[in-house]
Order: sequence, then C-alpha cells, then structure tokens
Amino acid sequence: MSIDLLIRNARIWTGDPARPWATSLAVTGGRVAGVGTEDGTEPEGDVATVVDLDGAFVVPGLHDVHNHHAVAGRTDLFECRFLPTDSLEAALDAVAAYARDLPPDGWVVGGNWGSNLLDRLSTLEAREALDAAAGGRPAMLRDDSNHNRWVSSEALRLAGIDAGTPDPAGGQIHRDPATGEPTGVLIEAGGLLVEKALAATATGSLEDDARCSERGIEILHTHGITAFQDAATSLQVLRALKHLDDTGRLKAWVVSSMPVNDVIFGSDPVGEELFAHREEVRSPHHFPDSVKIFLDGVPTSRTAAFLEPYLPDDLHGECWRGGTTMPAEDLLDVLRRTAAQGLSAKIHCTGDASVRMTLDAIATVRAEGHTDVRYHIAHGQYVHEDDVPRLAELDVVADLSPTLWFPGVILDAIKKCVPAERAERMHPNRWLLEHGTVLAGGSDWPVSVTPDVWLGIQGLVTREDPSGEFPGTLWPEQALTLEEALTVYTSASARAMGLSEHTGSLELGKSADFVVLDRDPFRTDPHELATITAQQTWFAGELVHRRH
Repeated sequence: MSIDLLIRNARIWTGDPARPWATSLAVTGGRVAGVGTEDGTEPEGDVATVVDLDGAFVVPGLHDVHNHHAVAGRTDLFECRFLPTDSLEAALDAVAAYARDLPPDGWVVGGNWGSNLLDRLSTLEAREALDAAAGGRPAMLRDDSNHNRWVSSEALRLAGIDAGTPDPAGGQIHRDPATGEPTGVLIEAGGLLVEKALAATATGSLEDDARCSERGIEILHTHGITAFQDAATSLQVLRALKHLDDTGRLKAWVVSSMPVNDVIFGSDPVGEELFAHREEVRSPHHFPDSVKIFLDGVPTSRTAAFLEPYLPDDLHGECWRGGTTMPAEDLLDVLRRTAAQGLSAKIHCTGDASVRMTLDAIATVRAEGHTDVRYHIAHGQYVHEDDVPRLAELDVVADLSPTLWFPGVILDAIKKCVPAERAERMHPNRWLLEHGTVLAGGSDWPVSVTPDVWLGIQGLVTREDPSGEFPGTLWPEQALTLEEALTVYTSASARAMGLSEHTGSLELGKSADFVVLDRDPFRTDPHELATITAQQTWFAGELVHRRH
C-alpha cells in the first residue's frame, strides 16, 4: 500500500466505537487508508511523509451543526465588534472608535449588545448617545441573539421609519411612550427595513463574498472545526461556497440551510426561488440540502412561543405566550413541499410551544412516508417533558448551542421574562440522550462570541459557565459525560448533517480530518476543558491550521 502521510506516536480517540483508540493513522488521497492499534502496531506500506506527534492527543475533525460562518467572517473583516458582557458605555466607545475611520455616510454595523441592556436602550436618550458615538452616521448594532437591532437616527431615516410607521408583521418598533418616536430598538422583523437599507449600499463582488466565507472557515479551523452547517445561507453565500470549491479553497465539509422565511436578516430571495439554485451551487464539499425555518423568536424579547405565559409586563399583559411566525397548517405545508424535494429542514424553535408544533408537523410528514428526511430542532432550549421522547421517536435531531444557554447574560435576561423555575429547566440533554435522540453540537456563531467547541463541551459536562464569571449550575442532572459530549461534536453531528460517509470518525475510507490537541481531555479537570486548544487542524490530509 502506498501511504501519502503517516501520523505516528499519538494517542488517538477515533470516534469509532468498534476501535476507539489508536496510536497511528495512515492517509492516502486525503482519506484514511489505515488505522494503527492501541498497542502501537502501524499500518504498513510505502510512506511518503511521516509526522511524529510525540504522544500528542488526536480527535476527529470537530463539527458545528449551526453557525453563520460567512456573517462571522464579514464581521471579523469589516464590522464593529464588542462583547455581550460589555457595558453600554463600552459599546458606545467601540462605536466611536470604529466610526472615526468611516466616511461621513459610512454605516457602523456590528455588535453584539447583551439582551440585559434591552430596557436601557429603549429610550430616546440612548438613541441620542448612539447618534453621538456614530458621528451622525447610520448605525445598526445586533443583539446577542442576532434577532433584534439597535439603530441610530440616521439609520431610521434611511429606512423610512418614523413615528407613523406601523409595527411590521412579526416585529416591533419600540417607541417613546410620550412622543411615539422610535427609540432605535427594533425587535425581530422590525429590523428588516434597516437591513434592506443597508443592503442597498452593498457593492461587493463574488470574490468579496468568497473572502468573507473563507475567513469564517479560517477561524473555524483555529478551533479544530472541519465540517459545519450554515444555518441560514443566502444566495450570495451559496455562490461563494461553490466558488471556493471550484478554486480549490473550500477546506471543510459544508451543508447549507436555505431560508424558507426570513424575519431577521433580510435575505432575498428566500423559499422556492432560492431552492431553484440548489444544483447550480452544489460542489464536492458543499451540500445545499437543507432549508431553514424561523418558527419563533427568542425568550429575551418575548417572541419565543411558550405553552405557559411569560411574566406580566406593561406591553404584553398577563397572559402573553409569544407566537409563531406561521400557523401550524402552513408549517406542515412547508415540510411536505420540501420533503417532496428531498430537502431536510432546520427549524428554529426556542419555546416549548414551537417545539410541540414542529413535532406535530413532523409526525404527520413521517406518517406520510418521508422517513429519510433529516429534521433538526434548532436551539430548542425548552422542551416540555411530555415531548422529550418524541424527538427520538420521530428521528429528530436536537441541535444544541451550549455556549448560549449555560449561566450568562442570556439566561439572566430570560429570567426577567420567564419565571426562574421554568427559565432554568433548559436543555434536557440527559433525558434526550437516554431516549435515543441524536444530540448535535452547534455554536450559532457569531451570535455566540466564539465557535470554540471546548466551551460547549465544558458546558455540556459541567452545566456551568466555563469563564466562571456567572455563578451557578444549570439543571445539573442533565449533564453529559466527556465521551458523550465529544460524540455530540463529531460522529453525532456528522449523522445529523448527512455527512457520515465522509467524516465524523477516523475510519477506513473517511476523510482524513483530525485535530491535534494541546492535552488529553480525558486527563483534564472537567472545569478546565474550555482551555484546551487545537495545535493543528488537518482537513483531507492537509494541514490547514497550526498554532504558533
């Protein structure tokens, strides 16, 4: 056997239950050609290149089933950035520093402000402070869910939003109670007019879009991620991914989720008009085989759909449960139509009522014979106990975003809207796993600050904030073991994305995607897992990241 690359002298967790441990790995043509034994026996053949890892720990390439990689790449390259944990003053300082380098009509775009600032931003005084920081320029800043916007007076003007503008369907324009003037806070679809005003100024080319996508993937590589599902892929990004693969620059397995509807990004086209481009943008490493449905919003803005009411407030009253973006019969119609085209679906549900509506629709579609279509409940923080076994029964994937739900600013903001005892019963991961549900790991980056898998793994294992900044343990009975958490980000995610034949474990014939870690996670204190780093990332036998 001719071997292009032999990895030796390593401790390898293969992710293959039949032979979970090895010390060497042979690669030919970008695929695994041989796996050594745990006791040191190596694959035999004529070896072109040998890499001795001196005992380093190796895992399969890590996966992220839910991110917005091109948005993150654009943010890194071009936008104003600050943290959800930053104060309002710190955010305004970041805006002022960014605006100094812009022309007078340049847009300040970025984020992410913390959900816990929502009430403070919903004032004319806060809008005036943003106007000053932006130097009178149009500014649009996203929150930590990416569902809501805080914008300046000039952005409101360009979008045509004033005191007489009605709330759009599926959204809200926060207003000053005395004057009716918009405060600059736009909830859900309330931000679409500003997104469209911004999009009208875009002058980028296909190569510009490709560079944003490529930059996002470069950052993913630094965290050991070699496969991912983009959770709301526009036509521009679909074409950028195809362009990257055509030019030999797509160094990851990518599944795209094409929006059926869009209440937050302002993408155009969506739905069937977008699906028509599916085969045009397909390539060896890019699979446009999924759709994205936004079924509800987020608990922090009371737009998630719950079975039980939110806490009372002046705007919504005492019996507000949120709502869905479409009635149950429309959701069923969408799932039927997309299943008939062989399209899987990722369905954004953050409240237990939207989860139940989704499961009911999937049950009907399954009963009608669509048994091979993959369905993801995205986020699904809140699942009613009666519905927990239904995910496994219906072969529905739980798309987890651990970095968004362990103790932090988002949970604190949810507790302002939902009774604490309900707010804390978030992500019943142990129950789901015991019933046989596929748990798949996602980041929702750049909604999360980083796509770092090890933050998510530590959160899954400890149910605590890895940074230590926010105290408490969130429903500790739902914790996973380290091996279970690693599986969430490798073979389980590959299965969820339909990529099991290509990746997810280090087995014969699969892509040689693997990560060299700085230490053995099985010999690491669970409260230190988040400090693990990817020293090297390999995709199809090619070194795509080396930590310096």
